[in-house]
Amino acid sequence: MYKIIKKAELNPTVTRMDIEAPLVARKAEPGQFIILRTDEEGERIPLTIADTDKTAGTVTIIFQKVGATTEKLGHLKEGEYIQDFVGPLGAASELEGLKKVAVIGGGVGSAIAYPVAKKLHELGAEVHSIVGFRGQELVILEEEFEKVSDKFVKMSDDGTWGTKGLVTNALKDLIESGETYDEVIAIGPVIMMKFVCALTKEYGIKTIVSMNPIMVDGTGMCGGCRLTVGGETKFACVDGPDFDGHLVDFDEAMDRGTMYRPFEQKKREETCNLYTKEVQ
Repeated sequence: MYKIIKKAELNPTVTRMDIEAPLVARKAEPGQFIILRTDEEGERIPLTIADTDKTAGTVTIIFQKVGATTEKLGHLKEGEYIQDFVGPLGAASELEGLKKVAVIGGGVGSAIAYPVAKKLHELGAEVHSIVGFRGQELVILEEEFEKVSDKFVKMSDDGTWGTKGLVTNALKDLIESGETYDEVIAIGPVIMMKFVCALTKEYGIKTIVSMNPIMVDGTGMCGGCRLTVGGETKFACVDGPDFDGHLVDFDEAMDRGTMYRPFEQKKREETCNLYTKEVQ
């Protein structure tokens, strides 16, 4: 059992939790993830490790309530326990040796982009963070990005936070203003990563993306997280989650990502109704 040490609602749909898991905290690196179950009857879901405190022995997870399990998880309180918390899984992001990097985060994907930006900052790299949200009410980790970024560009779809526009607009402006990057790292909705990669390909800039398809076991056995990368089948849980974005078949990934959306929505509604009845 793993204790919830701290819980905070970052916006109406996104929650942050610090989980007591010293063995995971000791080994975890940016880019890796955990798989948890809320209870003995729960399903297994993967969540990226957003931060760690090796001294306190805690692992930070940030999640959006999109299905039944994340809805259940969101109802747990500080001091309560999670049944299983397994990790770190996946390959850590390869950040050593990079001198100047543009880190791009979109929506809740910024929770995955932040530990990458933080690690690069600790390694002495120049970090330009470009982060986008639909609007001000959905913004998360603003102060955290400020602390680890040499340049922090804020973008929003409606103009209520930073500059109105897309993260690709901001990246193009920086490149055309003369900024050069060893690498661009993009993390967020698949459609966002697709268009970031289309842009960077024009300029010949290596681009890494973090893929988060459906996973079950996290060891490559189930095949649920398979992707096509450079014409070959890869498994995000063991070969990734980081991949060369110029080789990823994003259209296939988007098609596979929508397969279970109606089921997820139905299960989340059932879970919401259950908690509503309990409150009444």
